[in-house]
Amino acid sequence: MTKKRRSFSPEFKRDTASLVLDQNYSIPEACRSVDVGETALRRWVDQLRAERGGQTPTSKALTSEQQKIQELEARINRLEREKAILKKATALLMSDELERTR
Repeated sequence: MTKKRRSFSPEFKRDTASLVLDQNYSIPEACRSVDVGETALRRWVDQLRAERGGQTPTSKALTSEQQKIQELEARINRLEREKAILKKATALLMSDELERTR
């Protein structure tokens, strides 16, 4: 029988990592108090520290500012893809129009 993998919300990760960064818990103490593994908590602490330093994470952001940045970046990417599609469609329509006029 396999063990079910737990998942945690970004808010839980942020709050747990802030125990270490803001409330001076040691990592083992924080792990025992919230029942998570040390490796996971170390990753969350490193990620929160990086986000507070202004780095945009590659995984799901923990801070609200970084979450907003990720949403805006995703929107920009989508709009750029749509723009490229429209450019190609316009070029096809223009080439069809040129062929009709000849």
